[in-house]
Amino acid sequence: MNAPSHHDRLPPAGFMLLAALALGWGLNWPIMKIVLSEVPPLYFRAISLILGGGGLIGIARASGYSIAIPPGQFKAVAQLSLFNIVGWNVFAIYGVSLLPSGRAALLGFTMPVWGAILSVLILGERLNFRRVAALILGLSGIVALMGGSISGFLEAPAGIACMLAAAWSWAFGIVLFKRRQVPMPTTALTGWTMLLGGIPLLIAALPLETARLSVPSFWPAAGVAYNTIIAFMFCYWAWNKIVLMVPVSVSSLSSLATPLIGVISGMLILGEPIGAQELIAAALILSAVATVSIRR
Repeated sequence: MNAPSHHDRLPPAGFMLLAALALGWGLNWPIMKIVLSEVPPLYFRAISLILGGGGLIGIARASGYSIAIPPGQFKAVAQLSLFNIVGWNVFAIYGVSLLPSGRAALLGFTMPVWGAILSVLILGERLNFRRVAALILGLSGIVALMGGSISGFLEAPAGIACMLAAAWSWAFGIVLFKRRQVPMPTTALTGWTMLLGGIPLLIAALPLETARLSVPSFWPAAGVAYNTIIAFMFCYWAWNKIVLMVPVSVSSLSSLATPLIGVISGMLILGEPIGAQELIAAALILSAVATVSIRR
């Protein structure tokens, strides 16, 4: 079952999950660009979510956990799916199609700002000195990573709006996840939120994108498989475990390593440039993660 935690630092197991999560989600930003070159966005997200959600529910069942949504909790699970899955994924997939992958990751991971604010307003969490310092370090890293690309951002306002909407939706979903505390095993709960989010996306894709649908080549197809198994089945499960370990302001700040990996992987996979600003950002972002993750 999900058990709330009152620790404000990640335990060693949580730190290992964080490292795997940052790598899995960070690599996924350029991979999404590859998939979108041949697969329509709604079909892409719907297929990954439905297969990933069904896979997690199957794993929970095989592990002996109950996969039933508890009585009276369907509305809460649907709300979590709406913001954590539908809102984040729909806005993010269109945002990454309009912006360079690494830059889209940066805007999406302004989520800690909204998460910290909403956790104070809704959950009554306190922003102590350590968390404020980590927030400043992490956001400074994002600003450094943006560097001279601000003019490029301003040339794609729709992409900016999509990524900021995605960030807000994810932040609000995290706060709801923490507040609701649905009494279900994390694996089953994650699977249901993904499945409930993927079905309406598939219904929307049928009339809107079927004419553009075709069999993808090897690398886009491999990207869909990566999204299903790594980005969704593993990473969403790991993220929900981390959210339950620490306050929202800590878990959201811990995610700041992901856009750094997104930019580096964009350079390695798609040939996007990297320079001094990326190195400065690396020091700032990793300092922010260390501040909220490592004990004295």
